[in-house]
Amino acid sequence: MAYNSLEVCLLDLEANKQLVRIIEEVDPHLEMAAIHLRVHEAGGPALLFENVKGSKFRAASNIFGTLQRSKFIFRHTLSLVQQLIELKNEPIKAIKNPIKNFSAGMAALKALPLKNPISKPVLFQQIQIQDIPQIQHWPMDGGAFITLPQVYTEDIEQPGIINANLGMYRIQLSGNEYKINEEIGLHYQLHRGIGVHQSKANKKGLPLKVSIFVGGPPAHSVAAVMPLPEGISEMTFGGVLGGRRFRYSYVDGYCISTDADFVITGEVYPGENKPEGPFGDHLGYYSLKHDFPLMRVYKIFAKKNAIWPFTVVGRPPQEDTSFGQLIHELTGSAVQSEIPGLKEVHAVDAAGVHPLLLAIGSERYTPYTPTKQPAEILTIANHVLGTGQLSLAKFLFITADDTNKLTTNNIHLYLEFILQRIVLTRDIHFYTNTTIDTLDYSGTSLNTGSKVVIAAYGEVIRTLAKEVPDCLKELQHYAAATLVMPGIVALQTNPFSSYDTATKELEILNSQLQSKTSVLETVPVIVVCDDARFVSDQLRNFLWVTFTRCNPSHDMYGIDDTTINKHWGCKGPLVFDARIKPHHAPPVITDPAIDKKIDRFFNKGGSLYNILS
Repeated sequence: MAYNSLEVCLLDLEANKQLVRIIEEVDPHLEMAAIHLRVHEAGGPALLFENVKGSKFRAASNIFGTLQRSKFIFRHTLSLVQQLIELKNEPIKAIKNPIKNFSAGMAALKALPLKNPISKPVLFQQIQIQDIPQIQHWPMDGGAFITLPQVYTEDIEQPGIINANLGMYRIQLSGNEYKINEEIGLHYQLHRGIGVHQSKANKKGLPLKVSIFVGGPPAHSVAAVMPLPEGISEMTFGGVLGGRRFRYSYVDGYCISTDADFVITGEVYPGENKPEGPFGDHLGYYSLKHDFPLMRVYKIFAKKNAIWPFTVVGRPPQEDTSFGQLIHELTGSAVQSEIPGLKEVHAVDAAGVHPLLLAIGSERYTPYTPTKQPAEILTIANHVLGTGQLSLAKFLFITADDTNKLTTNNIHLYLEFILQRIVLTRDIHFYTNTTIDTLDYSGTSLNTGSKVVIAAYGEVIRTLAKEVPDCLKELQHYAAATLVMPGIVALQTNPFSSYDTATKELEILNSQLQSKTSVLETVPVIVVCDDARFVSDQLRNFLWVTFTRCNPSHDMYGIDDTTINKHWGCKGPLVFDARIKPHHAPPVITDPAIDKKIDRFFNKGGSLYNILS
């Protein structure tokens, strides 16, 4: 089924018992988000809010809440898109199997956007920002935000839809210093196509025209988050995935998606910024208030009976986790084909995606030598850190497996494989004073921090401890020592106060353990933290705390560490200081009063009664 609107998709989900309507009035201030979070956590259905307080428009969420539901939405086109991506990677297959690949070729005809010469439903009515559901997701958010936008911009030097960019960059609708109905905030991060377009417009001293599409066929939302290679248009991809050409027109010089539910148009002028945020984001913390481009609102359109789609992001897993899973389903080995020797790469959702990458590569450089040590995987690591959004990674673990049995999808076994083989004096490689993800506050300033590659390969050199060694239970200044997983121990200590104090604290730890490196050979990693039991309770807790709260250059230490010819290593355990630092953003936490207030929807008589059972 080719959905020509969001509503048709929602009706299809409802017919297949994958959507529930909420008929009671719901407050967009925290209530809608809290309902979404509870339903999503339980693996529940998509939601259609039919009575949004303060707005005449309906709203929908949790549309892509599970991978199964996302695959259901695209059940008629998913295999064809996978086939097209495979053919792009290996075009010779089309020649070898023309009949088998004929359907993929026909599907590609849907790729070309279709310009509509006449007005379409999205132009049904002109509205204002205040008419849109003003959804505030987390208590400390700076105002209402759009969380499923499709932000459209064109290259001022190569205008037209084929060279345009469609991205999902959050939009602040209200709050802070924004003039209601006249100004909104446009937040985008590193390695985003819109940045190229704004840079070109700035150089010419011209405003950048921006169109924000909300709603429409669900393929358009996926296209906006799809990491496509340079030169491939998101609109063409959306047409193939949706099984229907992307339809558009122009109004007053602005591109209009004629299938969207809403379109917001406006301009971004050179040098015009205003504070945007805070916003509870996908790392599980607030991204704080910073200056980002200001968009002067021109006109806003809405179709008849328009539906406002939204999602809620926070500590993973959330609905955007399903986006990542769907992208992986679609792209398959696309990244591997781009990076020679790379077999697998996994951006770990539990650690906030960009902070932690796990990879498996090949080791083919010196097959004639009996000694196994990292060589080719170091080259691959550099390629990974120079590729698109993978370059935002902060921690990259990489290895090679000659048996081809290891997978990055089993994080526990993958880390054990690394820890059994890591040579701590050789296998740790830092990149200092470099860029990191905009949403990551572990670094020294916005977008600035460090990276580390941990590249381990070879024979097993150690067994991993399955209980905490006695010497770690008897440490001064440490309240608890718990086993996170074989080879990793969490140590709880005093809260972090400053880096000067932390250096002294870690020197004391080093003095207590330096003589015990042989005893600690089975514990290659120690995590210093605020709550050892929380860190060791679940693997996802360890991944979240350790890799979101550490800046490699500042927060990694080593017992009996050495620096030889500028290469750092350690003879004893590698130590991560994963305590919360004063410069970190606060974690997102729901409001207990709101959590209690929404119980009415789940109690007997409420629209969501028994829906989670």
